[in-house]
Amino acid sequence: MESDSDPELRALLAHYRSMPPVAAMQLGIGGADAGSLRLRAPLSAHVNDKGCAFGGSLVSLMTLAGWGLATLALEHAGLRADVFVASSEVRYRAPLFADLEAIASAQPADLAAFVDAFRAKGRASLELDARVPLPGGGSACDMRSRYVAVAKAA
Repeated sequence: MESDSDPELRALLAHYRSMPPVAAMQLGIGGADAGSLRLRAPLSAHVNDKGCAFGGSLVSLMTLAGWGLATLALEHAGLRADVFVASSEVRYRAPLFADLEAIASAQPADLAAFVDAFRAKGRASLELDARVPLPGGGSACDMRSRYVAVAKAA
């Protein structure tokens, strides 16, 4: 699904853009399905002194994609939570000389277990993968992260 036609994705994009550091990234939502979320950003807003994408931007975009995927899973279930990134391991593989795209993904069964645990305990954690693909194949960067959700205060 594309962000223009889905109200949840439009709301997620508005939430991202409400945070000044994220708004500066000029990110957009490339789409989502049952187990993934794609975010995009122009290289021109993330270029480093070598003419390629800044490593911090790659990690930020992947972190935001994972956060969005976890948040959407809970929202689809009608649950309100604060979601935080708890840990991540990043591998930089190759420089990216093109616009950025981060794809966060998790198995639908893992997302369902995350939602079920949150519903039962008011707290849950989710491990997921994210990557920034290269235009010709392979990855510029990949990341394994753990996100934690806690019930929002009333």
